Amino acid sequence: RPYPGSARNAQQQNDQPMSRTVTKIELNSPMEDLKGVGPKKAACFAKAGILRLSDLLWDFPRDYEDLRTRKPIADLQDGEKCLVCARVIQARMGRGFGRKRTFHVLAEDATGRLDIIFFMAGFMGKTFTVGEEYRFYGKVKLEKGRAAMFQPTFSKADDDAQTGILPVYTLTRGVTQKEMRRFSRLALELAEGQFSGENETLPASVIEKANLCGLEFALENVHYPKGRDEYAQARYRLVYEELFDLKTALILSKERFGKGRDGIAFTGRLDGEFVRRLPYELTGAQKRSLQQIRADMESPVAMNRLIQGDVGSGKTAVAQCAILKCVSSGYQAAFMAPTELLAAQHLETLTKDFGGLGVNVVLLTGSQKASERRKILAAIESGEAQIVVGTHAIISEKVKFKALGLVITDEQHRFGVNQRQLLTAKGANPDVLVMTATPIPRTLAVVLYGDLDISVIDELPPGRQPIITKRFEEENRDEAYRILKEQVAKGRQGYIVAPLIADSESIEGRSAESLFEELQAKFPDIRFALLHGAMKQAEKDAVMEAFYRGETDVLVSTVVIEVGINVPNACVMIIENAERFGLAQLHQLRGRVGRGSEQSWCLIVTGEDSDVARMRAETMCESSDGFYIAEKDLEMRGPGELFGFRQHGLPQLKLADPVRHVKVIEKAAADAQELLDSDPGLDRPENAGLKAKIDQTFATAGELIL
Repeated sequence: RPYPGSARNAQQQNDQPMSRTVTKIELNSPMEDLKGVGPKKAACFAKAGILRLSDLLWDFPRDYEDLRTRKPIADLQDGEKCLVCARVIQARMGRGFGRKRTFHVLAEDATGRLDIIFFMAGFMGKTFTVGEEYRFYGKVKLEKGRAAMFQPTFSKADDDAQTGILPVYTLTRGVTQKEMRRFSRLALELAEGQFSGENETLPASVIEKANLCGLEFALENVHYPKGRDEYAQARYRLVYEELFDLKTALILSKERFGKGRDGIAFTGRLDGEFVRRLPYELTGAQKRSLQQIRADMESPVAMNRLIQGDVGSGKTAVAQCAILKCVSSGYQAAFMAPTELLAAQHLETLTKDFGGLGVNVVLLTGSQKASERRKILAAIESGEAQIVVGTHAIISEKVKFKALGLVITDEQHRFGVNQRQLLTAKGANPDVLVMTATPIPRTLAVVLYGDLDISVIDELPPGRQPIITKRFEEENRDEAYRILKEQVAKGRQGYIVAPLIADSESIEGRSAESLFEELQAKFPDIRFALLHGAMKQAEKDAVMEAFYRGETDVLVSTVVIEVGINVPNACVMIIENAERFGLAQLHQLRGRVGRGSEQSWCLIVTGEDSDVARMRAETMCESSDGFYIAEKDLEMRGPGELFGFRQHGLPQLKLADPVRHVKVIEKAAADAQELLDSDPGLDRPENAGLKAKIDQTFATAGELIL
């Protein structure tokens, strides 16, 4: 029997009126049509990408506050989130100046007392009235038997609007949580009854086959759940729909990419000469990938292939073969890197490795002098420049290729889809090769890269020294720094990665800025440099360049060094507060060392002894196989840890998490394929809403292709 939110009851639910009836406006109406949203407030919403009523409805909560049941202070447990109703007996300003001051509240109920601390609270002086009763909702911290909450939400005890299960939204500047709740409630009321017909975003056949609830029921209960079951039904519907839409778009993308994409049948053989000249033999995985690429390039259909391989697996050598096959066939190749430093490193590598083969390699970046740039642009347009290595500068309008035949993007998740499209548009139908060093479990790769053919390099070249990985408790971190100091004394370099840029009162963990200052004082003989994402690009480039040239010994950084730097002399990686990083991210950071001939270390310092943190550290210590680690990461991922679709050039998912929703992925992918098998162009009337949504969401389904 279907649950109350199933397809058979969807229309009935959509026909049921909500608690209040108000004048209707269209789903595509601008935000200013909502009562209380003037031009200034609309501008605030616009900064968050919320322009229309529908944007607000699809801006889902990031969390919830369950205010249905209060808990006595004496029964509070460390780490739990709960509601406490207590009388304020003291309210005072704490330390600090201006708005940065803390504010302290002491409240009590019949069972005990609760300390409440607010940060950045210089404005809260008259917020609480001593003797009044308030509701506080937040995470409990127990220390020596005393309960505390930091930065809880609160309301007066008699505020009936602040009851039930309330959404917690990601806020944009100028919009409060209370306003977001008011506007989302109003939007749901105004949209009542508008989710049938063309506004029902899934075909009726798909809704019935997947046993989904109606869209109106889903939106109501994802914003304001009536209970656990209703929320589960709503979330499943919306998760399924996101994955179904993604897979549908990818299938359409691949079909459209293939149609009318007559490519170049490359006949060059310089790649074979290059392989014969290599001082080592390619691994079996490299040979397999190269065979697949050669078959693609020799075919008259344009190649659209992903090389997925771990750090150090030899993706570059395979890409070099593709480049030489292209240029020896009379065409040009473009190699696009995410940073100027990495582009310069690629130029250096290609120039050295292609020495004696008679090919011309040039570098094009945004920081080059005008005179130098003019010469390079002329060489590209004339065809004299056979291989062009560069950053985003390659896709500027002034760059004109004579005969672009191959496009390679390195670390593809650092580029947007539109940037890659602009690059491919510079050639008639160039072959496309994408490289990523982010191993992905096979269960996810088919969905993540549904529009690409995939080559996997899943073995490392023989003879590489394995990286020694060790875990240290916080109290033993000096041992990690002893190893670093020893290696620097031998002329080596190292990295220290921290989870935060600056110290935070609300987030536990070491910051790059404070570590940098601390270590400079502690080790005056070591040359430290600081790098983080808040620095200007020119500053970051200068710091990276100095480190690459050996002018600094140790780079203290945030995760900005996860991708885009190759320093063979760096042999020590220290990761502070490693519990703050995901397993795959830890592995990517480890990949910054072990690139030279010397022994390398990855030293993990953990400040929290949770089961997940311990399992991550153990996995890192027992294996250096990125694909194994990706599978373990899939097993360990907890709620709220998103896979990061943005990294892979795909639209960011709002609710679906490929790590947690593998079964839903398989179901949605199969259903999408079945629908498109029966209606390849989504031309049937019942599929019109889906087609319109796909075209709007993805600009066109073809936007996902390279």
